[in-house]
Amino acid sequence: MNETKQQRKEREHQEDLQRLKELRPIDDDFMRCLFKDNIPLAEQVLRIIIGKKDLVITDCQTQKDMKRLGGARSICLDAYGRDSENKKYDLEIQRTDKGADPHRARYHSSVMDIENLDAGQEFKELPETYTIFITEKDFYGKGEPFYIVERVNLTTGKNFEDGEHILYVNGEYRGDSDLGKLMHDFNCTDAKDMNFSLMAERTRYLKENPKGVEEMCRSMEDMRNEADLAARKNVARSFILMGELSYEKIAKGTELPIEEIEKLAEERALD
Repeated sequence: MNETKQQRKEREHQEDLQRLKELRPIDDDFMRCLFKDNIPLAEQVLRIIIGKKDLVITDCQTQKDMKRLGGARSICLDAYGRDSENKKYDLEIQRTDKGADPHRARYHSSVMDIENLDAGQEFKELPETYTIFITEKDFYGKGEPFYIVERVNLTTGKNFEDGEHILYVNGEYRGDSDLGKLMHDFNCTDAKDMNFSLMAERTRYLKENPKGVEEMCRSMEDMRNEADLAARKNVARSFILMGELSYEKIAKGTELPIEEIEKLAEERALD
């Protein structure tokens, strides 16, 4: 017997409630709610990672879209913040090695540069930027708590000092330092096992408070819808590339508006 729409929705809701119990801060769908409208937590995490105890975060956004013009690939930042010195921070959670590829770090950093320099500004007005990947596994396999990537002038042996900083944080690292304790917390499913109260309080709210649970369930439903939309767009792109079906038939088969099919076709033409 086929499920009704309401039955499917209820089943998915129950599955989300069960899945919520196992989510950790290092899981993307939990992390986006963990840092949402939570400047104190973002500030604490960045203070520990950057090693600057007086760092003050003035703005923090989760799932920040940075759309590029001219057909260039857009990105969505996990957490994007600015401090009191106008330095910019992109904090990314990466569960797989593929997601932490150095080319991705390079692209994220370059997109932040474009985002932060308007027409007419001098290049020297570019703010310092930090692209930070927290990886579930030790990406470089050296057992270090983090890996700092900076441009170096190979001839002089000195740092290039262009204001770009890339950091890989080892999510497997454990130790008595604040960073070791923080990585422990990022991998916890239960608030009572966490070291830092800000992380624990927000985790407890999202997992135990009815309003927090509702917020998490909405977020998981949104992510499921986003994944479904992305899958249908990929199918549409394949049909557009084949060139055997009209846009109207592709729209009907993928349940996408004809305007979306035309947009995807235009993007394909620009590639």
